[in-house]
Amino acid sequence: MKPKFNRVAVLFSGGPAPSANAVISSVALNFLDNNVSVTGIMRGYEFIQDFNKNYPKLRKDVHYGNITYEITKARNRSGIFLRTSRANPGKDIKTMEDLSNPEKNGRLKNIIDAFDHLEVGALVSIGGDDTLKTANYLWLMGFPVIHIPKTIDNDYYGIPWTFGYWTAVDVAQKILLNLKADAQATDSFFVVELMGRKSGWLTYAAGIASEAIIMISAEDIPGDIVNLDQIVENIADVIVSRENDKKPYGIIAVSEGIADKLPPEMKPRATDKHGNIRLGEAKISSIIAEGVKERYREKTGLDVKITPKQVGYEIRSAYPTAFDVVMGSMLGYGAARFYLENTFGVMVSVTDNFDLKAVPFSELIDKDTLKTRLRDVPRGSDFFNLKNRLQYMNIFD
Repeated sequence: MKPKFNRVAVLFSGGPAPSANAVISSVALNFLDNNVSVTGIMRGYEFIQDFNKNYPKLRKDVHYGNITYEITKARNRSGIFLRTSRANPGKDIKTMEDLSNPEKNGRLKNIIDAFDHLEVGALVSIGGDDTLKTANYLWLMGFPVIHIPKTIDNDYYGIPWTFGYWTAVDVAQKILLNLKADAQATDSFFVVELMGRKSGWLTYAAGIASEAIIMISAEDIPGDIVNLDQIVENIADVIVSRENDKKPYGIIAVSEGIADKLPPEMKPRATDKHGNIRLGEAKISSIIAEGVKERYREKTGLDVKITPKQVGYEIRSAYPTAFDVVMGSMLGYGAARFYLENTFGVMVSVTDNFDLKAVPFSELIDKDTLKTRLRDVPRGSDFFNLKNRLQYMNIFD
Protein backbone atom coordinates (compact mmCIF):
# COMPACT_ATOMS: atom_id res chain seq x y z
CA MET A 1 0.00 0.00 0.00
CA LYS A 2 1.44 3.35 -1.05
CA PRO A 3 0.27 6.43 0.92
CA LYS A 4 -1.84 8.94 -1.01
CA PHE A 5 0.17 11.92 0.29
CA ASN A 6 3.82 12.34 1.27
CA ARG A 7 2.83 13.58 4.71
CA VAL A 8 2.57 11.62 7.96
CA ALA A 9 0.40 12.40 10.99
CA VAL A 10 1.67 11.63 14.50
CA LEU A 11 -0.58 11.45 17.54
CA PHE A 12 -0.36 10.34 21.16
CA SER A 13 -3.40 8.81 22.85
CA GLY A 14 -4.19 7.56 26.36
CA GLY A 15 -2.43 8.16 29.66
CA PRO A 16 0.94 9.95 29.72
CA ALA A 17 4.21 8.03 29.86
CA PRO A 18 7.78 9.20 30.49
CA SER A 19 9.85 9.58 27.30
CA ALA A 20 6.81 10.43 25.17
CA ASN A 21 8.71 13.39 23.72
CA ALA A 22 11.70 11.22 22.83
CA VAL A 23 9.39 9.09 20.71
CA ILE A 24 7.70 12.06 19.03
CA SER A 25 11.03 13.79 18.45
CA SER A 26 12.64 10.72 16.90
CA VAL A 27 9.63 10.02 14.69
CA ALA A 28 9.60 13.56 13.34
CA LEU A 29 13.37 13.87 12.91
CA ASN A 30 13.65 10.66 10.92
CA PHE A 31 10.75 11.57 8.66
CA LEU A 32 12.01 15.10 8.05
CA ASP A 33 15.48 13.79 7.22
CA ASN A 34 13.82 11.72 4.49
CA ASN A 35 11.78 14.62 3.07
CA VAL A 36 8.48 13.43 4.50
CA SER A 37 6.37 16.21 6.03
CA VAL A 38 5.02 15.64 9.55
CA THR A 39 1.74 16.88 11.01
CA GLY A 40 1.24 16.66 14.75
CA ILE A 41 -2.31 15.94 15.88
CA MET A 42 -3.16 17.54 19.22
CA ARG A 43 -4.82 15.59 22.05
CA GLY A 44 -5.04 12.24 20.33
CA TYR A 45 -8.34 11.56 18.58
CA GLU A 46 -10.24 14.16 20.63
CA PHE A 47 -10.84 16.59 17.75
CA ILE A 48 -10.41 14.59 14.55
CA GLN A 49 -12.94 11.90 15.53
CA ASP A 50 -15.68 14.54 15.17
CA PHE A 51 -14.39 16.00 11.90
CA ASN A 52 -17.07 16.92 9.37
CA LYS A 53 -15.74 17.25 5.84
CA ASN A 54 -18.68 19.50 4.89
CA TYR A 55 -17.94 21.89 7.76
CA PRO A 56 -14.23 21.50 8.57
CA LYS A 57 -13.41 23.27 11.82
CA LEU A 58 -9.90 22.04 12.51
CA ARG A 59 -7.66 24.96 13.43
CA LYS A 60 -3.97 24.98 12.67
CA ASP A 61 -1.75 25.35 15.75
CA VAL A 62 -4.76 24.50 17.93
CA HIS A 63 -5.94 21.10 16.74
CA TYR A 64 -2.92 20.25 14.58
CA GLY A 65 0.34 21.74 13.40
CA ASN A 66 3.40 21.16 11.25
CA ILE A 67 6.32 19.65 13.18
CA THR A 68 9.74 21.09 12.38
CA TYR A 69 13.30 20.35 13.44
CA GLU A 70 12.62 22.37 16.60
CA ILE A 71 11.13 19.16 18.01
CA THR A 72 14.67 17.78 18.48
CA LYS A 73 14.96 20.00 21.57
CA ALA A 74 12.14 18.06 23.26
CA ARG A 75 13.83 14.65 23.49
CA ASN A 76 14.54 14.78 27.23
CA ARG A 77 11.58 16.89 28.29
CA SER A 78 8.81 15.58 30.51
CA GLY A 79 5.15 15.90 29.57
CA ILE A 80 3.84 15.38 26.02
CA PHE A 81 4.53 17.85 23.22
CA LEU A 82 1.29 16.86 21.42
CA ARG A 83 -0.74 16.51 24.61
CA THR A 84 -3.10 13.58 24.91
CA SER A 85 -6.64 12.44 25.65
CA ARG A 86 -8.50 9.17 26.18
CA ALA A 87 -10.84 9.64 23.22
CA ASN A 88 -11.60 6.16 21.87
CA PRO A 89 -13.16 6.40 18.40
CA GLY A 90 -13.35 2.62 18.01
CA LYS A 91 -15.22 1.87 21.24
CA ASP A 92 -18.40 0.84 19.39
CA ILE A 93 -16.60 -1.70 17.20
CA LYS A 94 -17.03 -5.24 18.59
CA THR A 95 -17.04 -7.38 15.42
CA MET A 96 -15.67 -7.21 11.89
CA GLU A 97 -19.18 -6.49 10.67
CA ASP A 98 -19.27 -3.34 12.80
CA LEU A 99 -16.48 -1.86 10.67
CA SER A 100 -18.91 -1.53 7.78
CA ASN A 101 -21.83 -0.36 9.93
CA PRO A 102 -22.32 3.43 9.49
CA GLU A 103 -23.86 3.67 12.97
CA LYS A 104 -20.68 2.31 14.56
CA ASN A 105 -17.81 3.32 12.27
CA GLY A 106 -18.69 7.01 11.98
CA ARG A 107 -15.84 8.33 14.13
CA LEU A 108 -13.31 6.18 12.29
CA LYS A 109 -14.52 7.51 8.94
CA ASN A 110 -14.32 11.05 10.30
CA ILE A 111 -10.65 10.45 11.13
CA ILE A 112 -9.88 9.25 7.62
CA ASP A 113 -11.76 12.27 6.22
CA ALA A 114 -9.74 14.56 8.49
CA PHE A 115 -6.48 13.07 7.25
CA ASP A 116 -7.59 13.50 3.65
CA HIS A 117 -8.46 17.13 4.40
CA LEU A 118 -4.99 17.67 5.92
CA GLU A 119 -3.35 15.80 3.01
CA VAL A 120 -1.99 13.16 5.38
CA GLY A 121 -1.12 9.85 3.74
CA ALA A 122 -0.27 7.71 6.78
CA LEU A 123 -0.54 7.70 10.56
CA VAL A 124 1.93 6.92 13.33
CA SER A 125 -0.12 6.35 16.47
CA ILE A 126 1.42 6.15 19.93
CA GLY A 127 -0.68 4.62 22.67
CA GLY A 128 -2.02 1.70 24.66
CA ASP A 129 -4.32 -1.19 23.85
CA ASP A 130 -7.34 0.95 22.86
CA THR A 131 -5.10 3.01 20.58
CA LEU A 132 -3.73 -0.19 19.06
CA LYS A 133 -7.29 -1.36 18.37
CA THR A 134 -8.09 1.95 16.69
CA ALA A 135 -4.93 1.65 14.59
CA ASN A 136 -6.05 -1.81 13.51
CA TYR A 137 -9.55 -0.58 12.59
CA LEU A 138 -8.14 2.24 10.46
CA TRP A 139 -5.78 -0.24 8.80
CA LEU A 140 -8.65 -2.65 8.06
CA MET A 141 -10.57 0.27 6.57
CA GLY A 142 -7.70 0.86 4.15
CA PHE A 143 -5.64 3.61 5.79
CA PRO A 144 -1.85 3.13 6.22
CA VAL A 145 -0.98 2.95 9.94
CA ILE A 146 2.13 2.18 12.00
CA HIS A 147 1.70 1.88 15.76
CA ILE A 148 4.15 2.50 18.62
CA PRO A 149 3.23 0.75 21.91
CA LYS A 150 2.87 2.87 25.05
CA THR A 151 2.06 1.88 28.63
CA ILE A 152 3.88 2.27 31.92
CA ASP A 153 2.17 -0.98 32.93
CA ASN A 154 4.57 -2.85 30.58
CA ASP A 155 1.84 -5.38 29.73
CA TYR A 156 2.04 -4.99 25.96
CA TYR A 157 2.23 -8.25 24.04
CA GLY A 158 4.91 -8.28 21.36
CA ILE A 159 7.56 -6.12 23.03
CA PRO A 160 9.80 -6.87 26.04
CA TRP A 161 9.83 -3.36 27.58
CA THR A 162 7.59 -0.39 26.84
CA PHE A 163 9.08 3.11 26.89
CA GLY A 164 8.54 4.91 30.18
CA TYR A 165 8.18 1.75 32.25
CA TRP A 166 11.59 1.88 33.90
CA THR A 167 11.27 5.61 34.57
CA ALA A 168 7.93 4.93 36.27
CA VAL A 169 9.57 2.16 38.31
CA ASP A 170 12.43 4.47 39.27
CA VAL A 171 10.11 7.27 40.44
CA ALA A 172 7.86 4.82 42.29
CA GLN A 173 10.92 3.29 44.00
CA LYS A 174 11.97 6.67 45.38
CA ILE A 175 8.45 7.39 46.67
CA LEU A 176 8.22 3.98 48.32
CA LEU A 177 11.68 4.32 49.88
CA ASN A 178 10.63 7.66 51.39
CA LEU A 179 7.50 6.04 52.79
CA LYS A 180 9.57 3.13 54.10
CA ALA A 181 11.81 5.55 56.01
CA ASP A 182 8.72 7.20 57.46
CA ALA A 183 7.30 3.80 58.42
CA GLN A 184 10.55 2.83 60.16
CA ALA A 185 10.67 6.11 62.06
CA THR A 186 7.08 5.80 63.29
CA ASP A 187 6.67 2.03 63.73
CA SER A 188 3.95 1.88 61.11
CA PHE A 189 2.95 0.36 57.78
CA PHE A 190 1.85 1.76 54.41
CA VAL A 191 -0.38 0.03 51.87
CA VAL A 192 0.74 1.66 48.61
CA GLU A 193 -1.50 1.28 45.58
CA LEU A 194 0.34 1.46 42.25
CA MET A 195 -0.82 1.57 38.64
CA GLY A 196 -1.33 -1.65 36.71
CA ARG A 197 -4.80 -2.40 35.36
CA LYS A 198 -4.10 -5.98 34.31
CA SER A 199 -0.57 -6.90 35.37
CA GLY A 200 1.95 -6.61 38.17
CA TRP A 201 5.06 -5.54 36.27
CA LEU A 202 5.10 -2.08 37.86
CA THR A 203 4.06 -3.17 41.36
CA TYR A 204 6.56 -6.03 41.49
CA ALA A 205 9.51 -4.03 40.11
CA ALA A 206 8.86 -1.00 42.32
CA GLY A 207 8.29 -3.28 45.29
CA ILE A 208 11.50 -5.22 44.71
CA ALA A 209 13.51 -2.01 44.25
CA SER A 210 12.09 -0.43 47.43
CA GLU A 211 12.31 -3.53 49.64
CA ALA A 212 8.53 -3.87 50.10
CA ILE A 213 7.61 -6.58 52.58
CA ILE A 214 4.60 -7.74 50.51
CA MET A 215 3.76 -7.31 46.81
CA ILE A 216 0.31 -8.18 45.47
CA SER A 217 -1.09 -7.98 41.96
CA ALA A 218 -3.76 -9.68 39.88
CA GLU A 219 -1.34 -12.50 39.03
CA ASP A 220 -1.34 -13.55 42.69
CA ILE A 221 -5.11 -14.01 42.73
CA PRO A 222 -6.55 -17.13 41.07
CA GLY A 223 -9.99 -16.83 39.56
CA ASP A 224 -12.08 -13.77 38.87
CA ILE A 225 -12.95 -12.73 42.44
CA VAL A 226 -10.39 -11.70 45.05
CA ASN A 227 -10.65 -13.22 48.53
CA LEU A 228 -10.17 -10.00 50.50
CA ASP A 229 -10.68 -11.72 53.86
CA GLN A 230 -7.76 -14.04 53.17
CA ILE A 231 -5.49 -11.21 52.03
CA VAL A 232 -6.34 -9.18 55.12
CA GLU A 233 -5.74 -12.20 57.36
CA ASN A 234 -2.37 -12.90 55.78
CA ILE A 235 -1.17 -9.31 55.97
CA ALA A 236 -2.16 -9.11 59.63
CA ASP A 237 -0.09 -12.27 60.25
CA VAL A 238 2.89 -10.69 58.50
CA ILE A 239 2.62 -7.56 60.66
CA VAL A 240 2.54 -9.65 63.84
CA SER A 241 5.56 -11.60 62.61
CA ARG A 242 7.42 -8.38 61.80
CA GLU A 243 6.72 -7.10 65.28
CA ASN A 244 8.02 -10.33 66.79
CA ASP A 245 11.20 -9.81 64.75
CA LYS A 246 11.48 -6.27 66.17
CA LYS A 247 10.73 -4.80 62.72
CA PRO A 248 7.31 -3.19 63.26
CA TYR A 249 7.23 -1.33 59.96
CA GLY A 250 7.10 -1.87 56.22
CA ILE A 251 5.65 -1.16 52.78
CA ILE A 252 2.91 -3.32 51.27
CA ALA A 253 2.74 -2.71 47.51
CA VAL A 254 -0.55 -3.55 45.78
CA SER A 255 -1.68 -3.12 42.19
CA GLU A 256 -4.78 -1.09 41.33
CA GLY A 257 -5.80 -3.97 39.05
CA ILE A 258 -6.93 -5.96 42.08
CA ALA A 259 -10.01 -3.70 41.97
CA ASP A 260 -10.97 -5.43 38.73
CA LYS A 261 -11.36 -8.64 40.76
CA LEU A 262 -13.54 -7.18 43.48
CA PRO A 263 -17.07 -8.55 43.94
CA PRO A 264 -19.51 -6.75 41.60
CA GLU A 265 -21.02 -4.68 44.41
CA MET A 266 -17.57 -3.31 45.32
CA LYS A 267 -16.26 -2.56 41.83
CA PRO A 268 -15.85 1.11 40.91
CA ARG A 269 -18.57 2.59 38.74
CA ALA A 270 -17.00 5.98 38.10
CA THR A 271 -15.81 6.54 34.53
CA ASP A 272 -14.16 9.35 32.63
CA LYS A 273 -16.00 11.15 29.83
CA HIS A 274 -14.89 8.48 27.36
CA GLY A 275 -16.33 5.61 29.40
CA ASN A 276 -13.07 4.28 30.89
CA ILE A 277 -13.53 2.85 34.40
CA ARG A 278 -11.46 4.65 37.04
CA LEU A 279 -9.96 1.76 39.00
CA GLY A 280 -8.44 4.19 41.47
CA GLU A 281 -11.94 5.12 42.64
CA ALA A 282 -12.21 1.70 44.30
CA LYS A 283 -9.40 2.74 46.68
CA ILE A 284 -8.24 -0.84 47.06
CA SER A 285 -5.41 0.36 49.31
CA SER A 286 -7.95 1.85 51.75
CA ILE A 287 -10.10 -1.29 51.68
CA ILE A 288 -7.10 -3.45 52.54
CA ALA A 289 -5.70 -1.06 55.17
CA GLU A 290 -9.02 -0.79 57.03
CA GLY A 291 -9.49 -4.55 56.90
CA VAL A 292 -6.02 -5.20 58.28
CA LYS A 293 -6.55 -2.73 61.14
CA GLU A 294 -9.71 -4.55 62.18
CA ARG A 295 -8.21 -8.03 61.85
CA TYR A 296 -5.06 -7.02 63.75
CA ARG A 297 -7.20 -5.68 66.58
CA GLU A 298 -9.11 -8.98 66.70
CA LYS A 299 -5.85 -10.93 66.87
CA THR A 300 -3.98 -8.81 69.40
CA GLY A 301 -6.44 -6.50 71.13
CA LEU A 302 -4.20 -3.63 70.04
CA ASP A 303 -4.18 -1.00 67.26
CA VAL A 304 -1.70 -0.84 64.42
CA LYS A 305 -0.88 2.24 62.38
CA ILE A 306 -1.38 1.31 58.72
CA THR A 307 -1.92 4.07 56.16
CA PRO A 308 -3.27 3.72 52.59
CA LYS A 309 -1.52 5.67 49.84
CA GLN A 310 -2.23 5.88 46.12
CA VAL A 311 0.71 6.53 43.79
CA GLY A 312 -0.29 7.23 40.20
CA TYR A 313 -0.01 10.59 38.47
CA GLU A 314 3.37 11.19 40.11
CA ILE A 315 5.04 8.55 37.93
CA ARG A 316 3.44 9.16 34.50
CA SER A 317 5.18 12.33 33.31
CA ALA A 318 8.55 12.28 35.04
CA TYR A 319 11.80 13.23 33.33
CA PRO A 320 12.81 10.03 31.53
CA THR A 321 15.76 7.82 32.37
CA ALA A 322 18.47 7.34 29.74
CA PHE A 323 17.17 3.85 28.98
CA ASP A 324 13.69 5.15 28.18
CA VAL A 325 15.06 7.99 26.04
CA VAL A 326 17.01 5.44 23.98
CA MET A 327 14.07 3.03 23.85
CA GLY A 328 11.62 5.75 22.81
CA SER A 329 14.03 7.11 20.21
CA MET A 330 14.53 3.65 18.72
CA LEU A 331 10.79 3.06 18.42
CA GLY A 332 10.38 6.46 16.72
CA TYR A 333 13.17 5.62 14.29
CA GLY A 334 11.51 2.26 13.63
CA ALA A 335 8.23 3.89 12.63
CA ALA A 336 10.00 6.01 10.03
CA ARG A 337 12.04 3.06 8.77
CA PHE A 338 8.98 0.86 8.30
CA TYR A 339 7.17 3.70 6.50
CA LEU A 340 10.06 4.07 4.06
CA GLU A 341 10.00 0.30 3.56
CA ASN A 342 6.26 0.55 2.78
CA THR A 343 5.44 -1.65 5.78
CA PHE A 344 2.09 -0.81 7.37
CA GLY A 345 -0.41 -2.51 9.65
CA VAL A 346 2.39 -3.20 12.13
CA MET A 347 3.54 -2.30 15.62
CA VAL A 348 7.13 -1.22 16.15
CA SER A 349 9.02 -3.50 18.53
CA VAL A 350 12.62 -4.33 19.43
CA THR A 351 14.58 -7.50 20.07
CA ASP A 352 18.09 -8.02 21.42
CA ASN A 353 20.54 -5.14 20.95
CA PHE A 354 17.57 -2.84 20.17
CA ASP A 355 17.19 -4.41 16.74
CA LEU A 356 13.88 -3.34 15.25
CA LYS A 357 11.01 -5.71 14.62
CA ALA A 358 7.72 -5.10 12.84
CA VAL A 359 4.91 -7.05 14.52
CA PRO A 360 1.76 -7.37 12.35
CA PHE A 361 -1.50 -6.28 13.96
CA SER A 362 -2.82 -9.78 13.19
CA GLU A 363 -0.40 -11.20 15.80
CA LEU A 364 -1.49 -8.71 18.45
CA ILE A 365 -5.26 -8.68 18.05
CA ASP A 366 -7.70 -11.60 18.07
CA LYS A 367 -9.36 -11.70 14.65
CA ASP A 368 -12.70 -12.84 16.10
CA THR A 369 -13.05 -10.72 19.24
CA LEU A 370 -10.88 -7.82 18.01
CA LYS A 371 -9.39 -7.65 21.52
CA THR A 372 -5.70 -7.03 22.08
CA ARG A 373 -3.43 -9.63 23.65
CA LEU A 374 -1.92 -8.62 26.98
CA ARG A 375 1.23 -9.80 28.75
CA ASP A 376 1.06 -10.31 32.48
CA VAL A 377 3.81 -11.62 34.77
CA PRO A 378 3.52 -15.42 34.37
CA ARG A 379 3.09 -17.29 37.62
CA GLY A 380 6.19 -19.41 38.14
CA SER A 381 8.36 -17.19 35.92
CA ASP A 382 11.73 -16.08 37.27
CA PHE A 383 10.50 -12.51 37.78
CA PHE A 384 7.40 -13.70 39.63
CA ASN A 385 9.51 -16.03 41.78
CA LEU A 386 12.00 -13.24 42.50
CA LYS A 387 9.36 -11.01 44.08
CA ASN A 388 8.18 -13.97 46.16
CA ARG A 389 11.71 -14.64 47.40
CA LEU A 390 12.40 -11.02 48.30
CA GLN A 391 9.23 -10.15 50.19
CA TYR A 392 9.17 -10.75 53.94
CA MET A 393 6.73 -13.64 53.67
CA ASN A 394 4.97 -15.22 50.69
CA ILE A 395 1.33 -14.89 51.71
CA PHE A 396 0.06 -16.89 48.75
CA ASP A 397 0.36 -20.62 48.12
